[in-house]
Amino acid sequence: MHEYGIAYDIYATARRTALDHNAGHVTTITVSFGQMAMINPEQVCFLFTTIAEDDPVMRGAKIVCEIVLPRTCCVCGYEGSEIYVCPDCGKLPSLVSGKEIVVKNIEIDTGE
Repeated sequence: MHEYGIAYDIYATARRTALDHNAGHVTTITVSFGQMAMINPEQVCFLFTTIAEDDPVMRGAKIVCEIVLPRTCCVCGYEGSEIYVCPDCGKLPSLVSGKEIVVKNIEIDTGE
């Protein structure tokens, strides 16, 4: 189950960021999930909540999930969203984006 490892990495990244900035609490974490990453964002959010519930810095933090649609390109010059067969030449296009998982934003409460 890859989702647990990803949830833990999001937790660790947000916690480290909060502590580096002397924050008392993390409020929101925005994460981009590529549609082709083969990860279930709902499971990641559930596991993140489970991991974070015993940590006062992370308790109650919410994850906002953004889905990144796949973008491809082909040697013939095609750019678009077709992932299996290039509609222009019939070859297999290369995946440019849509497979990544990225923590985009971490909102923290520093008390200021």
